[in-house]
Amino acid sequence: MSNGLPTLPSGTVRWARRPSLGMTWRACDRDARGTLDPMEQTYTTPLLDKLGIRPGAKVAVLGVDDPEFIAELSTRAIVSTAPVPDPGTDVIFLAADDVPSLRRLAELRPAIYPADAIWVVSRKGVAATLRDVEVIAAARDAGLVDNKVVSFSPTHTALRLVVPRAQR
Repeated sequence: MSNGLPTLPSGTVRWARRPSLGMTWRACDRDARGTLDPMEQTYTTPLLDKLGIRPGAKVAVLGVDDPEFIAELSTRAIVSTAPVPDPGTDVIFLAADDVPSLRRLAELRPAIYPADAIWVVSRKGVAATLRDVEVIAAARDAGLVDNKVVSFSPTHTALRLVVPRAQR
């Protein structure tokens, strides 16, 4: 082809790579009716990269009971599981499964000031006991805003909360 892409067999559609999503090239065949088979997105970005964990970062893990995650996190960051994070902590992971557990956001905000993050980790899907709008409302009450969501595991999701830019 003149656009630099390899030529594919007739009836095959090439989906463009979207680096911002970590997706890879993938070909999908048309079925007998001429419609495309459903394409499942393939993400290759490691979890710690999605979470923005830099090498040597100071990370506090509060209530997240996932030994595999903590072990992986320890390979890249300085991890603390103390109940009160030190000031200057780069990232805080807070497990929350109900609205009362979100009351800690206001006391955690000074530990991440000015430009770091609190990730609220909660169950997702049918097992979810906390809705994202409840997390966002509690964040707003604590002077934080949400700016990213990540699939933390097959059973949990994480919502990133940060100090608004105007207050940094």
